[in-house]
Amino acid sequence: MRFLATALGLEPQTWSRYGCCLFEVPKILKDFLGRWINFSPLLLLGLLEATIVALSSVYAQNTSPLHLEKEIPLPGVEGRIDHFSADVRGQRLFIAALENGTVEVLDIRKGERSAEIKGLSEPQGVFYSSHNDRLYVASGGDGTLRIYDGTTLKIRQTLEFGADADNVRYDGQSGQILVGFGSGGLGLVDASGQRVATIPLNSHPESFQLEEGDSRIFVNVPKEFAVAVVDRTKRAVIDKWGLDWTFANYPMALDEADKRLFVGCRLPARLVVLNTDSGQVVAKMPVVGDADDVYFDPTHRFVYVIGGEGAVDVFRMSDPNHYEHAGRTNTASGARTGLFIPGLDSLFVAVPHRGSQAAKVLVYQIMRSPR
Repeated sequence: MRFLATALGLEPQTWSRYGCCLFEVPKILKDFLGRWINFSPLLLLGLLEATIVALSSVYAQNTSPLHLEKEIPLPGVEGRIDHFSADVRGQRLFIAALENGTVEVLDIRKGERSAEIKGLSEPQGVFYSSHNDRLYVASGGDGTLRIYDGTTLKIRQTLEFGADADNVRYDGQSGQILVGFGSGGLGLVDASGQRVATIPLNSHPESFQLEEGDSRIFVNVPKEFAVAVVDRTKRAVIDKWGLDWTFANYPMALDEADKRLFVGCRLPARLVVLNTDSGQVVAKMPVVGDADDVYFDPTHRFVYVIGGEGAVDVFRMSDPNHYEHAGRTNTASGARTGLFIPGLDSLFVAVPHRGSQAAKVLVYQIMRSPR
């Protein structure tokens, strides 16, 4: 694909940062703009170049409330690293090492790997439940949800979801586990490990968040250029919200108290803030490219956006409609996923092995930055 970089007049460094996002552009053009516009090759190249400009972030490395405390090595872990979960009481991290086919178990106190679950087919989503001491692992390669004993890490059950089992969440209202999968569905699993129902969707779900005080689930459905709003009592989609000409919406976080939904988009690279009462966009900010995780910190009123461009952007909520950039922390190329743990006041970021860059987890402490 280097010929595209040459054709667009892009520097190699720029291509290496943003080239991955360009693979999503033709699909979006075909699905959406192609309804009205007949694209010529020259017009397509021009649009790709414009996309690169739009993706380029306006923030440089500057003062950030993130303080690097330590690094935890991941020896032997190769390829892309996906999502995290945590056993806060036991001070353990569970990390889905997608291309390595493993779940890495880290001891946070000791700063080292304590165990490893091998032989998985593209593990993507993980969730540790302290309610029943179970670890749930969703694998995209074989479409399964595997349930492990949280202490011994021995397999207890395997549920088949057909294809692309992805993000995993816990429903505090029902005590059920939800897993996004396939070409459009949220599977519901009860505490005994039985699959009890499916909420149908029109396309594959990416990140989704559940309200604790109401019955709604907010689901990123990037193929529909929208957020689907699900009523989990009715087990049906009841609304869809647009994202004001931003696309490739993958990560998501929820501030239920202030009725705000934070959606990370890659085309262009923006953090989109929606009012959950109306579904209206109330704010949009440029962010790090290739974002794959977003977290809201209710104590410090921060929003953390982790992006594979190699940085974490931090925004401070002035009020529910206004946000200021509180800092950018450079991480590493491809470091696009992580986990914020409020009880530890810590942000963890996964760094994949690339060349001389070793696989590891960066551990940041949250510092209150001056206004």
